[in-house]
Amino acid sequence: MSTTPQLPIEARSAVYAWGQRVIALDDLVNDGSHPGCAPDALLAARGSVGEVVNIGHATELNEPVYLVQFADAVVGCLEVELAPAPAGLLPETDEVPA
Repeated sequence: MSTTPQLPIEARSAVYAWGQRVIALDDLVNDGSHPGCAPDALLAARGSVGEVVNIGHATELNEPVYLVQFADAVVGCLEVELAPAPAGLLPETDEVPA
């Protein structure tokens, strides 16, 4: 039986950059990766603004994983869970200046 070697799949490039401000598109809850929090505890509410502090890669999904610092927690997020924060959004109020 002949087996064809699998060629490595090229890792998908990250959309967001380190230091970029992003917004949670949905409530982000504990999936068990935060042992100090209850399962399904709210880590960042929908609309929360955070900053990308690291970027990794989920090989099974071939997707970037973003470590995002929100006000109360650092959360691992996929791209579909984030949107770029508009320029000028103030971190203290999450409002755009007039």
